[in-house]
Amino acid sequence: MRGRFAPSPSGALHLGNARTALLAWASARAQGGAFVLRVEDLDPPRTVAAAVSGNLEELRWLGLDWDEGPDVGGAHEPYRQSERQAAYDAAFERLAARGLLAEDWLSRKDLREVASAPHGPVGPVYAARERARSERLAAARRAEGASPSWRVRFAEPYVDVHDARLGARRFDLAAETGDLLVRRRDGIWAYALAVVVDDAAMGITEVVRGDDLWDATGVQAALARALDLPVPRYAHVPLLLDGDGVRLAKRRGAATLAAYREAGVDPHRLVGALAATAGLVPAPTSLAPAELLPAFGLARLDAAPARWSPALEAWVRAR
Repeated sequence: MRGRFAPSPSGALHLGNARTALLAWASARAQGGAFVLRVEDLDPPRTVAAAVSGNLEELRWLGLDWDEGPDVGGAHEPYRQSERQAAYDAAFERLAARGLLAEDWLSRKDLREVASAPHGPVGPVYAARERARSERLAAARRAEGASPSWRVRFAEPYVDVHDARLGARRFDLAAETGDLLVRRRDGIWAYALAVVVDDAAMGITEVVRGDDLWDATGVQAALARALDLPVPRYAHVPLLLDGDGVRLAKRRGAATLAAYREAGVDPHRLVGALAATAGLVPAPTSLAPAELLPAFGLARLDAAPARWSPALEAWVRAR
């Protein structure tokens, strides 16, 4: 059994990130499995250099550890996506050899103009209308020296996925996604391709993550099957919301682990509060992460999203 947590270093980790990391770590450790830390710095403009190592320091402060990662090495190096380009090139070539790739000559402006088109979990559904428009523009765009994006056209219209918490679901790829973007025109790999390739290469058997990503799971499973790669066991967990019921996010200024550490907060109090929001303990209490393991189980998690209330915040900061 091998689990993982894969932060995107676009800033300091907030409480929602910390809670998901804690649950993914606890699930792996409770099963006697290995835990892998991978940095998803795929998009250079969004990567904050200080966050690459800073995120690891924040997780260690919380009390988490990992068997493989960019700071400890491991048998499946490298553990930063920015250093794994050769693996994505190889996957791209496999898709091309199987006749599953198609050029996409539509610009972002072109796609915005079809904003009325149905939207799926990974953006506008790229279907017959978009393909036809791309083909009409291809010659002119080539003459301008432009490069195309690349998309996968799935051979099968449906894919069935089972989630350990949410059950089984059939994803309608044609209606929900259409052709999946795997490489942008600027050469940057799409997240879907990178995460599928990396999870398989690193032997990940369980992916615990927020249930906001459940809708995007179908295309990832379909892409793994198109590449003859194993599909991991998924467990999508409820999100942590702020006091207004809005998902915690970096762009909304959510409280960060770095801020708690700088304020002198006891990390065991933070762990206990996060465990309480997941239903793992009846009330906030000071806990080391390892104390959650004897009774941990994904089935014990509350089904509904939890809120980080002012009372919980005050309890965490109490001395």
